[in-house]
Amino acid sequence: MGRTIRIGTRGSRLALQQTQWVVERLREVAPDLHVKTEIIRPVGDRVQDKPLDQLSVQGVFTKEIDHALLDGVVDLVVHSLKDLPTVSTEGINIAAIPEREDARDAFIGKGGLLLAELPKGASVGTGSLRRRAQLLAIRSDLRPTEIRGNIDTRLRKLELSDQNSAIILAAAGLRRLDLDNVITEYLDFDQWLPAAGQGALAIACRPDDTAVRRVASALDDPDVRAAVTAERALLAKVEGGCHVPVGAYGRIVRGALVLDGLVAAIDGSQVVRRQLKGEPADAWQLGEQLAERLLAEGGADILASLEGQ
Repeated sequence: MGRTIRIGTRGSRLALQQTQWVVERLREVAPDLHVKTEIIRPVGDRVQDKPLDQLSVQGVFTKEIDHALLDGVVDLVVHSLKDLPTVSTEGINIAAIPEREDARDAFIGKGGLLLAELPKGASVGTGSLRRRAQLLAIRSDLRPTEIRGNIDTRLRKLELSDQNSAIILAAAGLRRLDLDNVITEYLDFDQWLPAAGQGALAIACRPDDTAVRRVASALDDPDVRAAVTAERALLAKVEGGCHVPVGAYGRIVRGALVLDGLVAAIDGSQVVRRQLKGEPADAWQLGEQLAERLLAEGGADILASLEGQ
């Protein structure tokens, strides 16, 4: 493939690193590929003085990038999958969901402190309602505080802060930037669920660009696609996103798709967590079924209580 492909991405160090990883994988498939990277700043990067759950825009980190793809400004885009709205943008095809990085959340405590070792009343920085809810479910004595910015910014804020004793970040981003040495502990799936799609990438193009779609689709991992499809179906069914505390994690175990999901109260006082197993080919239906179970067994009441908060 001799043409030059223009790839759209956010401008953070992590976004550029993820895009470079995709470029290297694409060149393994098409060695003569020429690539030009176009940096696009979405509203989530431009607005830093508000919590994500207070931004009314769908796709705060993806909308402008997708528009550039639809307008022909770029030919391919790379997204962190957890940033994608569950309703697909018309005219855009997710050509590949490659192998997944570590999907867990990571706890970074000052002085190497573990979550269990934090003193009573300690402050923990996070911009996620899901993380806040699970943190308080484990340690109701802690004080979650709002923190925004890219990984480097958040780590710097922790270092300089007299307020926060720790922060919680996605392990995938830290590992992709070779910063996993700052992780005090990984928050394992048996006690803590990640955001739907966390650790996965989405490589998208226009469906009528067959040449680009053919090259990009070679990077698709069917097992990862099935897992995150189930996670996103669950999220869509409960109408979640940055605005509600919902976690989901899917994986293939001995040929079966195993999906865990939870809905939690923001103050951690209630957590409804359940698991279902099914066929990978039925990933979307499995996600919807688990969402219906979560809602029926207390999740709907939790979500109703969040309205107006």
